[in-house]
Amino acid sequence: MKIAMFTNTFTPHIGGVAQSVSGLSTRLRDAGHEVLIVAPEFEGGEEHDAFTVRMSAFQNFAGSDFSVPVPIGLELSERLETFRPDIVHSHHPFLLGDTALRVATRYDCPVVFTYHTRYELYSHYVAQNAPSLRRLVVSLATGYCNLCDAVIAPSESIASFLAEHEVTVPVKVIPTGIDAAQYRGGRGDTLRARLGIPQDCFVAGHVGRLAEEKNLVYLAEALISFLIAHPAAHALIVGDGDMREDMQRRFEAAGLSARAHLPGAMKGRALADAYAAMDVFAFSSVSETQGLVLAEAMTAGLPVVALEASGVREILRDGQNGRLLARETDSTGFATALAGLATTPPETRARLAATARETAAEFSWPTTLARIETLYEGLRRHPRNSGESLWQSARRRLEKERDILGNLAHALGATIEDDPTKPAEG
Repeated sequence: MKIAMFTNTFTPHIGGVAQSVSGLSTRLRDAGHEVLIVAPEFEGGEEHDAFTVRMSAFQNFAGSDFSVPVPIGLELSERLETFRPDIVHSHHPFLLGDTALRVATRYDCPVVFTYHTRYELYSHYVAQNAPSLRRLVVSLATGYCNLCDAVIAPSESIASFLAEHEVTVPVKVIPTGIDAAQYRGGRGDTLRARLGIPQDCFVAGHVGRLAEEKNLVYLAEALISFLIAHPAAHALIVGDGDMREDMQRRFEAAGLSARAHLPGAMKGRALADAYAAMDVFAFSSVSETQGLVLAEAMTAGLPVVALEASGVREILRDGQNGRLLARETDSTGFATALAGLATTPPETRARLAATARETAAEFSWPTTLARIETLYEGLRRHPRNSGESLWQSARRRLEKERDILGNLAHALGATIEDDPTKPAEG
């Protein structure tokens, strides 16, 4: 098959969506498929290559580490005309997501959309404390789902969320896969030595993009409480983003900068070493669709302490592979859960680690790839417009433009209708 993927985030950006697209495209090619990725330019990234078309983009949108692509370009049209996709796979509902719909209509092929992100939880990049904007984003994203032929939900929680928001096209629950071998065999001792972390101390760790929507003020407060109560323990926070300096300042203000380490983003063998340097994985985000780093951490044999939320409840089993805490738990309660693992007997920690590895095995790439290939093949077996005339083709493309605009109009209308500040009628 020939699959054209459209994504607003891709390498060298470090994040769950970029990692998912990169991993899926690599494994599809290894299985004999052809994959063309359409993605924005990123500072420090590669230019066009045999597998990727880079679109011009505005860098560091609204102070974030995202690029906003300009979805036009002659090169894209030329590459697509040569490639002629069998499947279009969209990874975002906005910007290049609309381009994906137009391309699927032009080449009369099915379009699949993966609902990677709770988009309304990212609205602070545009406006703070704007409930109407969050409602608009939800309506646009779920309305986009209904313009596609099928939707992939990374977790049962997201599938339920889509059903609650009247998504009527088929929704398949397919978690993003992980490469288990990549996160095993890390040298934690090497990284500990480099960062000045004693080899025999307990380390509470975290990996992820350090952004506001990840609930990192809560995490920093929990780690500070934990470190103060356990003077021999250390914290290791791997990642980069707009919250990194804020977290560093909080640790410094608490007098903990020597025991709280923020070395920046890591990948490959360095990331495996980072996981191996930790004893427990601390995760406070409540905005995930899957929480890919949880599976990575469990692959490395780490028990997890996290808050109950979508993308977390599917993988974390309280008392079996870590601690699943009620979302209402305050940061002191989170610190207490970390302390419980720090003081638990070694044989209990070993049991938790073994169960964590067993859980992570459910998220292997071979399983994910097989399910996505099955979805693609099922959609291809039912062509929508075979044998149509040029007039019918032109009309279909106009109808798709109408549908895209209609989704925007519907979302705007629903937002205005639900606006609590709107004056009451009569």
